[in-house]
Amino acid sequence: MLATIDQWFLSLGEQYGVNPYIFGAIYVGAIPFFLVSIGWLVKSARAGRSTVLPTMLAGFFFVSAYLYLAVAGRNIPVWVWIFLAALITYGAFSTIRDTRRKIHRD
Repeated sequence: MLATIDQWFLSLGEQYGVNPYIFGAIYVGAIPFFLVSIGWLVKSARAGRSTVLPTMLAGFFFVSAYLYLAVAGRNIPVWVWIFLAALITYGAFSTIRDTRRKIHRD
């Protein structure tokens, strides 16, 4: 059963020109960097310093796996891009809301 799932998973990579393991590694590997960037952003905002760099870094880490998909992928169906756009939009709004709460927390 697991071998069948693994075979299917790898076939998606061949079909779309990306390595699913690399995509997964980027996706999971970016999480700690994203969290550190958010922490830096909150700390900078509370101290009244510029938040441009930590915001840009957090955004980069947030979409890094999808950047890999955009650069290395081919023949990606339109529905995947629509789904990813919705995911990124929801995630961005959620992250902004939560970050603002953390900044304004006493």
